[in-house]
Amino acid sequence: MSLAALVLVVGAAGLHAGWNAIAKRGGDPVVFLWLATLFSTTALLPLGAWYLVTDGLPAAALPFVAATIVLHAVYFYALGRAYASGAYSLVYPVARGLGVALVPILARVLFDERLSTLGTAGVGLVVAGIVTLHRLPAGAALTVAATPRQALVWPVVTGLTIAGYSLVDKAGVARLNPIPYIFLLEGGCALLGLPLLRTRRDAIRREARGWRTVVLAALMSTLAYTLVLFAFQLSKTGYVVASRELSIVLSAVIGSLWLREGRLAPRLTGAVIVLGGVVCIALAR
Repeated sequence: MSLAALVLVVGAAGLHAGWNAIAKRGGDPVVFLWLATLFSTTALLPLGAWYLVTDGLPAAALPFVAATIVLHAVYFYALGRAYASGAYSLVYPVARGLGVALVPILARVLFDERLSTLGTAGVGLVVAGIVTLHRLPAGAALTVAATPRQALVWPVVTGLTIAGYSLVDKAGVARLNPIPYIFLLEGGCALLGLPLLRTRRDAIRREARGWRTVVLAALMSTLAYTLVLFAFQLSKTGYVVASRELSIVLSAVIGSLWLREGRLAPRLTGAVIVLGGVVCIALAR
């Protein structure tokens, strides 16, 4: 993995862990994420439209743009439901971990991307670290209203969509610049979320009162995934997705210290394993 790709992914990891923690604190995470998507679309409009007018929209990119819009819409909804029923320190490792486990396998089938021995070991270490981080004290991962089964369903759905859109976007940015690509992605998700205006009006008003937090999360989310899209152009899908899971190290600290969801020591143990995996991936060729 090149140094440039690693720098992009590490920056994305920090931003990603941060905006997810902010979304978890929202009163209605689904509505919060939709409002953040609306703002992201507005912020990206000038630059995204300029790229589209200047370079055009290749027909070859359209299927991937359509697919990623649908997958991301499901992702944002599932993530919001996950944070409404489960703790950040459960949802984040499970959702991100599934992406790490599935993407390299699927990328081998779809893109014929062969991971080196060191890269494979790195992915394995990342997954092992995620499993360690998932071993939380009993009851620490649930909200009052959720059972263990309910708390896991939506993180699993979220993880499946992460694997899906990662593979779609790897192919998509090979056909369209990442800036207009993410603009179309965000805009499409915002349109698909319009039914919330009729079904959750009160929640929208409540979340809109904290618009500064929504704007911050939107900026962090958009920048984080833009960095990932550029990294996809520089390195293998499996390496990018796995290295991005450095954010789990940060989520362990955030969940323990800021959100007060459990002990720090078990999370740091898992974090060291994840870091070892990331180092292996960074050194792989």
